Amino acid sequence: QVQLLESGGGLVQAGVSLRLSCAASGRTFSIGAMGWFRQAPGKEREFVAVTSRSAGITQYADSVKGRFTISRDNAKNTVYLQMNSLKPEDTAVYYCAATERPGQAMNIARGIATLEYWGQGTQVTVSS
Repeated sequence: QVQLLESGGGLVQAGVSLRLSCAASGRTFSIGAMGWFRQAPGKEREFVAVTSRSAGITQYADSVKGRFTISRDNAKNTVYLQMNSLKPEDTAVYYCAATERPGQAMNIARGIATLEYWGQGTQVTVSS
């Protein structure tokens, strides 16, 4: 099993930045990819970004390209989401997710792969 813990959310003004962190524990050696999803009230969960553990692949949703950056520290088993130029439409609960299956980053970005591990989420609220 893998446990995921998100942190870094908050209430901010439009145009500012936040960095989310997701720390993995447990069977961290088995993780093939980690990613971020978000869900706003009354809306479906949507893909935000994903990164592979060892291949260096990163993929983003069109809505966040150029503003968000996903990165990772494999030694710390931690993935980050740097969010710049935040907009009110970025307001959502942000969830970290992971899969033990290798080579799935592109399929995760395409929405055709499932992730078996999920964190509890961290709230991001962007005003104005």
